[in-house]
Amino acid sequence: MNREVTLPLIVDDRGTLQVAAADVSKLLRTVGGRWLRLVEAGQENLDEDTVAALTIELAKLADRIDVACIAHSSGAASSG
Repeated sequence: MNREVTLPLIVDDRGTLQVAAADVSKLLRTVGGRWLRLVEAGQENLDEDTVAALTIELAKLADRIDVACIAHSSGAASSG
C-alpha cells in the first residue's frame, strides 16, 4: 500500500518557509541513527526489529523529501 504523506512545514504570514526541507530530512536521519546506536549499545527496552523498521521508514521519508527538493529546484517538479 502506497500512501502519500503531506508534511505541513512552518511558514510565516507572508508564506516564507521557516524550516528548510534539508533540515527536516537531516533530522529524520539523525533520529534513526540515534535509535540504532541505542540498540547497538544494548538499550534493553528497545526492540531491534522495530527500531530497524522505523529507521528505514524515516530514511525513506528523508529520501522522498530530498528528491522532491531536487526536482523542485531543477524545475522538474512532477504534478500529481
